[in-house]
Amino acid sequence: LLGSLQATRALMVAAILLGLVAVFVSVTGMKCMKCMEDDQVKKMRMAVFGGVIFIIAGLAALVATSWYGNRVARAFYDPFTPVNTRFEFGSALFIGWAAASLAMLGGAFLCCSCPRRETSYPPSRGYPKNAPSTGKDYV
Repeated sequence: LLGSLQATRALMVAAILLGLVAVFVSVTGMKCMKCMEDDQVKKMRMAVFGGVIFIIAGLAALVATSWYGNRVARAFYDPFTPVNTRFEFGSALFIGWAAASLAMLGGAFLCCSCPRRETSYPPSRGYPKNAPSTGKDYV
C-alpha cells in the first residue's frame, strides 16, 4: 500500500483505541458510578480527562478521513486517471466524518462538566419556620 494509505489506516486504528480508552476513563468519572466515590473533584477530573481523550480521538479520525477524502478528490479530478477507475466519496467517508464530529462534540460536553470553584459568598440561610398554630391566633 501507499504510505498515505498506511498512515490513514494507522490514524483510524489509533482513533478507535483512543476512543475505547476514553470510554473507560469517562465511565469511571460518571456520577452514577461507585468508583472513586469518596472524592468528587477527582471523579469530575476523570470525566474531563475522558473528554480530552475523546477530542483527541475525534481529531485523529477527522484527519484520517479528510486525508483519504482529499486523495479521492485529487484522483477524481486528475485527467490521467482512467474514467472507469475513478473513486467517489462513499458512505464510509461520511460515516467517518460524522463519527469524528460526534466524538469531538461528546468530548466537549464532557470537558464542560468540570468542577466549579467555590464562591466566596456567605452560606445562605433558610426561611424562618413559623411556630405551629394552636388555633387561638386568629381574631
